[in-house]
Amino acid sequence: MYSFKNDYAEGAHPRILNALMESNFEQEDGYGEDRYSRKAVELLKEKLGRTDVDIHLIPGGTQTNLIAISAFLRPHEAAIAANSGHIQTHETGAIEATGHKVLSVETKDGKLTPKGIQEVLDAHTDEHMVKPKLVYISNSTEIGSIYNKAELQALSNFCREHNLIFYMDGARLGSALCSSENDLKLSDFPELVDAYYIGGTKNGALIGEALVICRDSLKEDFRFHMKQKGALLAKGRLLGIQFLELFRDNLFFELAQHANNMAKRISEELKQANIKFLTHSPSNQIFPILPNGVINELQKNYAFILWEKVDQDHSAIRIVTSWATKEEAVDTFLGDIRKYL
Repeated sequence: MYSFKNDYAEGAHPRILNALMESNFEQEDGYGEDRYSRKAVELLKEKLGRTDVDIHLIPGGTQTNLIAISAFLRPHEAAIAANSGHIQTHETGAIEATGHKVLSVETKDGKLTPKGIQEVLDAHTDEHMVKPKLVYISNSTEIGSIYNKAELQALSNFCREHNLIFYMDGARLGSALCSSENDLKLSDFPELVDAYYIGGTKNGALIGEALVICRDSLKEDFRFHMKQKGALLAKGRLLGIQFLELFRDNLFFELAQHANNMAKRISEELKQANIKFLTHSPSNQIFPILPNGVINELQKNYAFILWEKVDQDHSAIRIVTSWATKEEAVDTFLGDIRKYL
């Protein structure tokens, strides 16, 4: 059984494991004050070309979203997200459990637009309702689409004009940046968003996300919020070591590029076989629509998500490739699809 269910089924890149082993018996300060974490933060600032941002290493994506959004918002304020957004659909109501409503916007491609946000603002008129304050996006999105620079700039301008906090979930930011349709650089984001994170968990790390806070008013006391919500690891060096390995050269981007390449191979061959897709996805998540009989046969040897019923005879599945997806596994998978089709 080979899994295409997600991009965190494997452990970590061997270089990360070796670095963890080599440093295992060194004594370091805790809670992110170790030399590895400090170096990782400085390295990331160098990559971003910004020394004025605050960077915090946090174990996971849901925890990062939970801590950041609840820290940024006042008690009566709410977040705006696409109806497919992670904080809306797959975090067990984590944001709302902190007392902050998530206001969803119906989208077809998983991406927010100024028009969709304006409709939410227009519907919330006074103090008898929650106040929309934070705009949440994912890049790449939960259905594999990506934002281009013009789209992000339009959202950024809108948020600034309406005094909204602009926050980006970057769990799969590596995949977005390495997409053939991408026109953004890692260093562009501090100019465009108020806070965002660089995802390590889904791109070769064991655990870890790097939250970048760009807006000064959001920075104060953030480590207090991390500690209160269980995100200050006593052995914080585990996170620092991993981000040092990912960014001391191009490893982070090489791993993301491999994931994208594997997804593209599957996508291109399926298109040649006249298979249609539920969404346009230039990242490492693809959503082909297959006959149910073919899906039943594939499930005997492969794990993937049955995403959505399209009609009586066809369903969309989600295939996710990772930094560690084997080329031979892709070859075998494609061979089986050809056979069953």
